[in-house]
Amino acid sequence: MKKFGDRRDGKKLKNLNGMMYVMSDIKKKRADREVYIDYPIDVTELLKYREKLNKKKDRHITIFHLFSTGIAKVIYNRPQLNIFIINGKFYQRNDVVLSFVAKTEFTDTAEELMQILKVEENDNIFTLSEKISGNVKKARTSSQTGGDKLVSFVGHMPKILRRPVVGMFMLLDRHDLLPSDLANELLYYSSVILSNIGAIGCTGGIYHNITDFGTNSILATMGKIYKKEVVNDDGTKEIRDFCDFGMTLDEGIADGFYMIKSMQLFQYIMNNPKLLEGNANEKIEIK
Repeated sequence: MKKFGDRRDGKKLKNLNGMMYVMSDIKKKRADREVYIDYPIDVTELLKYREKLNKKKDRHITIFHLFSTGIAKVIYNRPQLNIFIINGKFYQRNDVVLSFVAKTEFTDTAEELMQILKVEENDNIFTLSEKISGNVKKARTSSQTGGDKLVSFVGHMPKILRRPVVGMFMLLDRHDLLPSDLANELLYYSSVILSNIGAIGCTGGIYHNITDFGTNSILATMGKIYKKEVVNDDGTKEIRDFCDFGMTLDEGIADGFYMIKSMQLFQYIMNNPKLLEGNANEKIEIK
């Protein structure tokens, strides 16, 4: 139930660590608080798992599907990642929401359409892969959403008109007055914005800034899979598959320790991909 001080998409938080409040006062803009980590993820077991799953007829699960499901499970297990700060106040987001941009085709001039995906507690790799594939297929065969159309319309305004209009939207955003139908179609209101740059052949996980518009606190990128030699605990060497995972986070919502522990949980899930078949909200303990 929404209480006084809550937003439509989040519940207001109180009695947090004092440093969190001080940090948001010193660094008022979300972009000023961003930290970035480039974390190489071992995906050897994940690739074996995907190959096994895709042996079933008419099933096509991609690395992006697997990563998205893993990220959703991490957020359910590490709820501090789903906090956002806006207008100097802290909120716990009501839902786990992933977003990404889908190109209608892989050309320089193709349209980019925003895709928003709410992850339910009982979602898993099978339901999420169907949702993501359905969203992408729909984006590539249908017209723009209302959010896409609005961004395109405002973006083509003369600067003398565009800047006041954008400023008005940012003011409405800060006070939770932006129409729900619009906010629900913008990727800036998601838990994590995902970008699969590996799909276009980029190897590294790139840095990407977060914005002061909306409530998004995390942006993650995943690069192209590559081979890497590793030294095992017993001194033997082995060639394994890796993917660079880049994440930009608002440090006002979580410190470096919390962030690293979250990344370690993500790696644990990738090493044990059978966990992706469980409910998104399943509690996971690293063993």
